[in-house]
Amino acid sequence: MQLTRRRRSRLSEAALAYLFLLPTLIGLALFTVGPVVAGFLISFTNWNILLAPQWVGLDNYQALVSQDLPRKVLGNTLYYTLLNVPLNMALALGVALMLNQSLRWNSFYRAVYFLPVVSSTVAASLIWTWLYSPNFGPINYFLGLVGVKGPAWLGSTTWAMPAVIIMSVWKGFGTNMLIFLAGLQGMPQEVQEAAMIDGANRWQRFWRVTWPLLTPTTFFVLVISCIASFQVFEQVFVMTNGGPAYATTVLGLFIYLNAFRYNNMGYAAAAAYVLFALTLVVTLAQFKFQGRWTFYEQ
Repeated sequence: MQLTRRRRSRLSEAALAYLFLLPTLIGLALFTVGPVVAGFLISFTNWNILLAPQWVGLDNYQALVSQDLPRKVLGNTLYYTLLNVPLNMALALGVALMLNQSLRWNSFYRAVYFLPVVSSTVAASLIWTWLYSPNFGPINYFLGLVGVKGPAWLGSTTWAMPAVIIMSVWKGFGTNMLIFLAGLQGMPQEVQEAAMIDGANRWQRFWRVTWPLLTPTTFFVLVISCIASFQVFEQVFVMTNGGPAYATTVLGLFIYLNAFRYNNMGYAAAAAYVLFALTLVVTLAQFKFQGRWTFYEQ
């Protein structure tokens, strides 16, 4: 009898919990799971929004593999990621190490370094577009003072992507800086003090003590930085719109252009799932191999 009452009580509690969760579950199904499933089905169609979609099977995916432009776009995305991620992480770690010391105005410096993160990406992109101006921009002006002729940054197929990467590193390293700083401040001080007593200099303490203890934080920063780099869109859209000659067209912008400028929703959806697959594979690979270089405290 008591077991029956307990079961009824547990069932009623579970039913009440699901009742409270129901609005969230409905919203998740309608606005997250539903669009994901719909986008996957659309990727197998030819649909321009105005007319009914036509089923084309794997044609959109075959076009992405066989055509030159999607391959160039994929190469641009990898190029952006391979440069942006290590530069961002290196700068963030360097600033975090500096701010981890007892400095005067430490809180002020942290706020200053984090300020680009909370600023509007569109506004920051417009400012950097002016900075990169070949005729009126301060960057080329100061280069000219030391006898260097600055390039047409955003108008050059060679320099446009590095220019966007520099802006992206400036805009985003503050987040990783705070994560690294949290990791540094969470380290046990006894280990550092023991290394100092043993006579280790600052460089040796970093490589033998600080870096191994910081590898879990570094792994987390690496994963989120790669995901964010694969999804880059705003600064490319504002600063170059993918030009010149598709030199800065990345997958995010490629999806947007095909969906909302060329009304090719099926092709855009297929490209979006290629981006998802690329992000998933890279993330799984990072989790697969992180055990070789990530050290956790026992």
